[in-house]
Amino acid sequence: MLVVGLFLLALGFVLTLKSRLGLNPWNVFHHGLTFHLPITWGQSNMLVGVAILGVAYALGAELGAGTIGNMVLTGLFMDAILASGVVPDFLRAPWVQRLVAHLSGTVLVGVGTALYIFANLGAGPRDSLMLALSQRFRASVGRVRTGLEVAVLALGMLLGGEWGIGTLIFALTVGPALQWSLRGLKQR
Repeated sequence: MLVVGLFLLALGFVLTLKSRLGLNPWNVFHHGLTFHLPITWGQSNMLVGVAILGVAYALGAELGAGTIGNMVLTGLFMDAILASGVVPDFLRAPWVQRLVAHLSGTVLVGVGTALYIFANLGAGPRDSLMLALSQRFRASVGRVRTGLEVAVLALGMLLGGEWGIGTLIFALTVGPALQWSLRGLKQR
């Protein structure tokens, strides 16, 4: 369940990336940081991940194999999917096709995240923070995820990170997709 969830998460990220409608909110934030700190985009991703993991742990998040899996396997799966060419570049595709790819990717991110979290082996840095905040404030995971995505997007935009209409779509829909997926798993 953990590995399948992380694969679907990676596939979702690749679909949103290849839709060319905008980065996901966390990548807008990582990109924005590169304009203000002497670090690369990848270094920004890692530094933010470590910092968020520390905050999530302080808030009571449980870490485990899923935490490491999220940080390692998601990137490896993304690289493999990109190298395989199985997901085309939608840059020149009609706008509706790009939107469908982006929405499909967002749903896959929600489903994949729900699967790997439901495995109960620990969550990655950003998802650990989401779960800890959800528990602390007794709020639904979907609402917390949406709140985090919107807040991070706002920070990223202020820092000058690249964004697009797909970024806004992702920020507003990935939380409900995750919440819906978690409900479906609990019912099964």
